[in-house]
Amino acid sequence: MRRPSRPRSPFTAATVAVSAAAALLTSCGTVQVGSTGSTGSAGSNAEPTSTTTGPSCTPSTGANTPANTSASTPTSTGASPGGIRFTLSGPGCTEYEVTNQGTAPADVTVLLNRLTANGEALENLPHTVTALAPGATDRGRLSLGTAGTGGTPARLKVLSVRSVPSAEAPKPTGDCPASGLRLYADQGDAAMGLRAVGLLLQNCGTTPVTLDGYPQLQLLDLEHQPVDGIHLLSGGTEIATGTGADAPPKRFTLRPGERARSTLVWRNTTQDGAPVNVPYARVRATPTAAPVMVTPEFDLGTTGRLGIGAWQRQASTP
Repeated sequence: MRRPSRPRSPFTAATVAVSAAAALLTSCGTVQVGSTGSTGSAGSNAEPTSTTTGPSCTPSTGANTPANTSASTPTSTGASPGGIRFTLSGPGCTEYEVTNQGTAPADVTVLLNRLTANGEALENLPHTVTALAPGATDRGRLSLGTAGTGGTPARLKVLSVRSVPSAEAPKPTGDCPASGLRLYADQGDAAMGLRAVGLLLQNCGTTPVTLDGYPQLQLLDLEHQPVDGIHLLSGGTEIATGTGADAPPKRFTLRPGERARSTLVWRNTTQDGAPVNVPYARVRATPTAAPVMVTPEFDLGTTGRLGIGAWQRQASTP
């Protein structure tokens, strides 16, 4: 299922990946997080949320600080080769560092899970750092609060760490990309082993764009290297019907302000062989469009198939 070893790109996901098994954080002491990647669930392209600071948290040292610049951090462990460090600075308060050791600006999303003292999941806490410069470190503090009775401090577990080159990062909101097209993935849907993720496209520019058929996808592993051996199907009928990925392709013009959608569909069935997990996809809306790297978290099992729905015009929203 995997491609032969190839030279790494200038920016690789390994520079900011961490091990989920190592990252259970409690209310005191420090935890060093290593550099092995972890895999999240389908559709974990969560929207970034603002971090909060509780009464026990001291002011942050700031963001996008060069990695070799010293900063005052309590019980510091030193940055790991993987570029991620979490240091607890007080009851219910976690200090974090995210370092880009690559050679290109990166957008990094860390998906954390807040747990009770007994390990029960309370909520997911996605944290995104955008345009982190090469060699720079983003520093901050998260207030964990308490969980359960008796004021027991909550804990954190790292579910996944994902990174994309900032030049290819999805931009669901904000200024229109230079390409004039806004492309991103939704959070997906999963039921009974069937997965579906939507690719959402908006013409936010000033020039009409012709869509004819299907988006172009390149599947990428944790190192942002191509994954071979997966059959990319035109349409989703061979996977399942009624998913929105089985409509026939149509040629149409997407005028400024209009939107379109393509649905990606797969199953995570596992039989003989090792299951295949593909975190990233590089997507082009048209053969000549600028690429966008999304994070659909394809848990393909041993099926070796991914259905790609044709572009379909969407109703305009007010």
